[in-house]
Amino acid sequence: MPTAHINAKPGAFAKVVLMPGDPLRAKWIAENYLHDYEEVTNVRGILGYTGLTKNGKRLSVMASGMGLPSIGIYSHELFTEYGVETIIRVGTCGAYQENIDLFDVLVCTTASTDSNWAHQFDVPMFSAGADFELSLAAYNALKRAKMPLHCGAILSADIFYDEDPNTWKKWAKLNVMGVEMESYALYATAARLRKRALCILTVSDHFIKEGKATSEQRQLGLGKMIEIAIETAEPFC
Repeated sequence: MPTAHINAKPGAFAKVVLMPGDPLRAKWIAENYLHDYEEVTNVRGILGYTGLTKNGKRLSVMASGMGLPSIGIYSHELFTEYGVETIIRVGTCGAYQENIDLFDVLVCTTASTDSNWAHQFDVPMFSAGADFELSLAAYNALKRAKMPLHCGAILSADIFYDEDPNTWKKWAKLNVMGVEMESYALYATAARLRKRALCILTVSDHFIKEGKATSEQRQLGLGKMIEIAIETAEPFC
């Protein structure tokens, strides 16, 4: 039944959900990568759609909003109230490593955080990771597409405008690929509920190299990521 944050009917969501942060990005994914789709939720402007991939697989896409608390709410309700088994976050990030370029696609096998969001579990320093089979499927999809292969750790930060401009260097020393704001909460929620989760990210800016993706370039780069995500998702649909 509908929750306080999702007004979809029972059965409205597929078993697998792609989850960008931006509601308009969710709409763009539905319009460009699904057919026979319908809007299934729109509470607080957080849009969700369910349709069919080009291979006839039933797939949903829904926005998460920004930050760990937001994706924590939506992933929990999808997993517990709507029978969703798998969530694949598709988002953007800033890169920390020299070997990573703008528009590269990252498969995030683990997530660290500077957030206190996970205090609820009363397990200090919990290590949050992606589902292995999803990670392997995404890795193989990137390999088939002959795209750069980046699989590893991501940082899910609470702060976007950090008072200390050098904080990122501590994480970079530990070979963390880059930073975003949601993956840790998704992985922890999936672990708690025995569900599958993965985060696939496009690099939209860089902490070492110059340049930043324009709106048009983001769309092109995101297109590659969405194709990889759908190829990853279809065996689990």
